[in-house]
Amino acid sequence: MDSSLTVDQVRLTPILIADPPLLNTQGVHQPFTPRLIVEVITQGGVVGLGETYGDGKYLELARPLAEALPGHRITDVNGLFALADEVCGESHRTESNVDAGGLRGAQTLDKLRLSVVSAFEVAFLDALGKHRGEPVHSLLGGKVRDAVDYSAYLFYRWAQHPAGAHPAGLGVEDEWGAALDPAGVVAQARRFADTYGFRSFKLKGGVFAPDEEIAAIRALAEEFPGQPLRLDPNGAWSVPTSLYVAEQLAGVLEYLEDPATGTDLMAQVSAGTSVPLATNMCVTAVPEIAEAFARDAVQVVLSDHHYWGGLRRTQELAAICRAFGVGLSMHSNTHLGISLAAMTHVAATVPNLDYACDSHYPWQTEDVITVRHTFEDGRLAVSDAPGLGVELDRDALAALHRRWAEDDGTMRERDDAAAMRKAHPEWVRPALPRW
Repeated sequence: MDSSLTVDQVRLTPILIADPPLLNTQGVHQPFTPRLIVEVITQGGVVGLGETYGDGKYLELARPLAEALPGHRITDVNGLFALADEVCGESHRTESNVDAGGLRGAQTLDKLRLSVVSAFEVAFLDALGKHRGEPVHSLLGGKVRDAVDYSAYLFYRWAQHPAGAHPAGLGVEDEWGAALDPAGVVAQARRFADTYGFRSFKLKGGVFAPDEEIAAIRALAEEFPGQPLRLDPNGAWSVPTSLYVAEQLAGVLEYLEDPATGTDLMAQVSAGTSVPLATNMCVTAVPEIAEAFARDAVQVVLSDHHYWGGLRRTQELAAICRAFGVGLSMHSNTHLGISLAAMTHVAATVPNLDYACDSHYPWQTEDVITVRHTFEDGRLAVSDAPGLGVELDRDALAALHRRWAEDDGTMRERDDAAAMRKAHPEWVRPALPRW
């Protein structure tokens, strides 16, 4: 048996990356957000890369898994999941509350574990691809497209983080400025279109009263006639409000994403509108699929390999959606270049990728790879280089880890509500629905 395919060691590097003051229904992004970089080193000296969330609850699960992996073969992905089930068990913290960071619905231990295992699975595939001299998409069955479409991700946002949010963030303005009204949203979208060539646009809603966000979508439709538009309030609306917005924007929206919270309320909205409903909140794990599809609660699922446990399980989700006639797109988080490469590889292999994928990437000014990804005409070319096709920038990784190590703990857990309280001390995480 080829020992060069056996794991020799695993390196986990938690980091903090700069994040702009982007608004959502829970609050505002902090100046820095945590990520976790995974390196799987084989006995043959090949290094595979993975990336996922870096909050403490993910680190708690990642560490015992990393310790258990030496001696495991990188070809044994099924065994990776079995090992994770064994070592990341009930002794670790579980969550049942709404996740304010990922805004992905109720958390469970299984969901947290899958988000951790996803990074290791990607690292296994990256290492295996490098060992064989093949791109990851080849290991997944081969690409069906040479480039993957992405959508501009628009946010209401402040010009800068509030005073007191973090010493390193005081008075720091980026070049984007504020976007707090329809004109600001349109200006942001125009810049995305001119800079990256994006041809579809998604607005993160749930920030202002629904009529204000309706006005922003209409302004986008006027500025970009005929181009796909999406609105995502992260479950901030009641069923009547959701139906009102859907009625106002019928014929304008490509889809309305998670207007209400949970399968039951989404099913009620779906029954009252012809506007397609999308989700990355009520369908984020296999046990949630049956009820949502049976009740026609959603017509589009936003896949996310960080949620589902990696790239192969994303392909499985795509096949289920295809079987039930449910559309497929791809969700985004505050990812760096490793995750974007993984997203692009798996998206390239899915025949039924019906909608452009989301990506926060243009908002992230820092990275841990040597060459940043470049969007052209709103698309990313699919790399044919071995593995993911990205190389780790060790100097950048070390600097971002130092930031994490020197932090007083404030930024190591993403908390949009806490960040909002720096500007509005009375702010509490809103109960849903807000409107």
